[in-house]
Amino acid sequence: MGYHEYAFGKYAFKRQARMSHQHYWKPYPAKFCLAAVLALSLVRAQPSGNNNLEVLPLRPNFYMIAGAGGNIGFQVGADGVVVVDTGSAANADAVVAAIRKVTPQPIRYIINTSADADHVGGNAIVAKAGQTLFTGNGGAGVAADFLGGGASILSVEEVLTRMSSAGSGFALNSWPSETFNQPRKYVYLNGEGIEIFRQPVAHTDGDAMVFFRRSDVIVAGDVFDTTRFPVIDLARGGSIQGVIAALQKLVDTAIPSVPIVSRDEGTLIIPGHGHICDQVDVVEYRDMVTIIRDRVRDLKKQGMSLAQVKEAAPARGYMKRYGAGSATNDFVEAVYKSLSEKP
Repeated sequence: MGYHEYAFGKYAFKRQARMSHQHYWKPYPAKFCLAAVLALSLVRAQPSGNNNLEVLPLRPNFYMIAGAGGNIGFQVGADGVVVVDTGSAANADAVVAAIRKVTPQPIRYIINTSADADHVGGNAIVAKAGQTLFTGNGGAGVAADFLGGGASILSVEEVLTRMSSAGSGFALNSWPSETFNQPRKYVYLNGEGIEIFRQPVAHTDGDAMVFFRRSDVIVAGDVFDTTRFPVIDLARGGSIQGVIAALQKLVDTAIPSVPIVSRDEGTLIIPGHGHICDQVDVVEYRDMVTIIRDRVRDLKKQGMSLAQVKEAAPARGYMKRYGAGSATNDFVEAVYKSLSEKP
């Protein structure tokens, strides 16, 4: 069950939501208090297949959905709704219901950050609940039933490759309808630029992060996960160097609250799983990953086998915070094997 704590002091509003022992909110300054409390009372998702689903207002037109699988971000405006990731298939109906509690505007675009089932599983249902921007005659020779009339799905090319491969388990109507393979893709909707940055060979070979420039919110996907060490899927093209590069991209794109550091402001970052962060949080996470990478690399240079490296505990100092279950073992093994690969 989630719990809410309201405290008045340096920060007038503090809200924490616990789902599977995860904290989703950090303190917000006084000027956000009233608006956030009122918005929260209006948009908290009601039970709809998942009693733990939460809708969290981050900006006046930007929200996060927690508890649907991977974290979801969505932007609302006159052009419609832009959704980043759709959660798991089991929670898709609840996600649609949660968005509709916020706005009657149609869902226009879905942007996927990876091909992971807990991020794209709801694609078909969420897209079907939306409406393409190409309505009426479509224009420029586009048919009125373009994409079946549902929302467009945008991703890097590798996501489509994974989802459309034999045995993937993903139906045709859940596949991306638009793809790209250049470093940066952009659209302009609801009065702001939206940049999608391709992050090759990171968590997988098909990762992306999405930056809403005016809202100043980044949806990072699974290149950043505050609940555990990074998941590096070597079988799907992931690598430790790619993860560090993606984290550095996050650091370079986000802006912290400087020079007035006493304000809890700046760019908000939604990780693939876990609580909302700022740039400083990503710096700490990047440094942690880099330190462990360096330790594994040094031990490997000494001629140690994978078993010996694991025994040396290169993730010491961080295992209590990020090493739940098999996370430590999996991460150290992935780093070791990733360093064995030739660039």
